[in-house]
Amino acid sequence: MSNPSISIAGRRIGVDEPPYVIAELSANHNGKLETALRIIEEAKKAGADAIKLQTYTADTITLNSDAEEFQIRGGLWDGKTLYQLYQEAHMPWEWHKPLFEHAHKLDITIFSSPFDNTAVDLLESLNAPAYKIASFEVVDLPLIKYVASTGKPMIISTGMADAEEIAEAIEAAHEGGCKELAVLHCVSGYPAPAEDYNLRTILDMAQRFGLVTGLSDHTLDNTTAITSVALGASIIEKHFTLDRRGGGPDDSFSLEPQELVELCRNSRVAWSALGRVDYGRKSSEQGNAKFRRSLYFVKDLKKGDLITADAIRSVRPGFGLAPKELDKIIGRRIRKDVCGNTPVTNEAIGLD
Repeated sequence: MSNPSISIAGRRIGVDEPPYVIAELSANHNGKLETALRIIEEAKKAGADAIKLQTYTADTITLNSDAEEFQIRGGLWDGKTLYQLYQEAHMPWEWHKPLFEHAHKLDITIFSSPFDNTAVDLLESLNAPAYKIASFEVVDLPLIKYVASTGKPMIISTGMADAEEIAEAIEAAHEGGCKELAVLHCVSGYPAPAEDYNLRTILDMAQRFGLVTGLSDHTLDNTTAITSVALGASIIEKHFTLDRRGGGPDDSFSLEPQELVELCRNSRVAWSALGRVDYGRKSSEQGNAKFRRSLYFVKDLKKGDLITADAIRSVRPGFGLAPKELDKIIGRRIRKDVCGNTPVTNEAIGLD
């Protein structure tokens, strides 16, 4: 049975391909189109496969209310209302076209997370090659079905969702017509501590749902993301900024350019190191095989002498018989004269 895979803009994604690294631009434009354009450039330089946007306005994602349930208490965004946060963080819709054009010019894939049907319509007008469902929207099954109706590949983040809710989202995607689907294990903390990630869940998700599986990582460094590759993560998504001290809503838990370079490089090294089951001698070992241990005579012997334990030792290099033959050799008669510091050979001792 072949491993599941999807394809985004011609790039195949699955466990038998290098990890697909998504740089999440999110709110890190900090209100400047020029900053958003530079983030795309730096993501391309770093080696990311894709840059991802978020497509919403404050009015499409929440209500303009000061009621208590709309207040943010604690954390990075303490004291703001949801409307204030999203008014500050949103990507202006008129920026989408120049951002898509810039990404195309740089030859880096660009797509987005839509947060309502009008966002999907905008992204369809720009021929987005794929869609991402954010963790907070995983319970919005009508939105998932609408995205699925585009026929484009879909990636669903699963932060805060239990197994039943993930299964419902997957079912909605399939019912809507999605043929290429991936799920990301995620912890929706900003930032999230590594110990909350329970990365073994990736193994279970892949087995349970039979889909391409990856990681949306909100930890502060690359350790968790790179470790996830060893557990089968085929997609890695990380927030990306030019400067973690930029003061924007998402800057403080985002990777800076050199860190993204390291993530792209090291996650692919980790994937390459996984390889396949192989007990054979590797090419890099060939030259050293001669330095393995083998049996050597450690004193001169004349033809017919009894071979005693003090006449042979297991030493490096490896030009003599294997050490496992030692018990068969002790007590035999030597067949020809031998000198000390020479390898024990079958010609000299006559093993059957």
